[in-house]
Amino acid sequence: MRKRRKWIVLILLATLTFLTACGNKESENNISTEDNRSTNKDGEQIDSTESDNETNQGSTLDNEDSDTAGDVRIKISFNNEEVIVKMFDNPTSRDFLTLQPLTITLEDYASTEKIHYLSRELSTEKAPSGSDPSVGDFAYYSPWGNIIIYYRDFGYSNGLIKLGKIESGVEKFESIPDNIPVTIEKIN
Repeated sequence: MRKRRKWIVLILLATLTFLTACGNKESENNISTEDNRSTNKDGEQIDSTESDNETNQGSTLDNEDSDTAGDVRIKISFNNEEVIVKMFDNPTSRDFLTLQPLTITLEDYASTEKIHYLSRELSTEKAPSGSDPSVGDFAYYSPWGNIIIYYRDFGYSNGLIKLGKIESGVEKFESIPDNIPVTIEKIN
């Protein structure tokens, strides 16, 4: 009887810990919204979260005078396969492009994504507080310093910055074995 009570208490503690760690997405969004409020010249409060997220994640690189000219794409090559990623125009993506070309290995994480820890942190200037990734997203997880290729959907993550979107071939990542050489290079 006493052992049974201990198990029940342990299960309750584990459940409470899990629920506390998961948190409430809505309260996280409220906190980040408050952090992104500023005032305009008339003293009115404005919320720049939505426009910043669209600018930082939704547009492609198109400044022809910069080193990231035109519609920038990268090629990810492995096992005689190629996958093309259209990069978004944000400071983190531009910083990632300065690392090109890269030869790395990917490892599977949670049967959802392939990851690689970079040798240095990328810029998180003007980055959103987090993102909700979907299949084909190429992203950077700032708390761990790793790039991510999502081959399955995943939920909202604080610190996740979308770098680009795979145009075709995302299904190839589900079966790629760990520790094979992968080359990433800018193609235009």
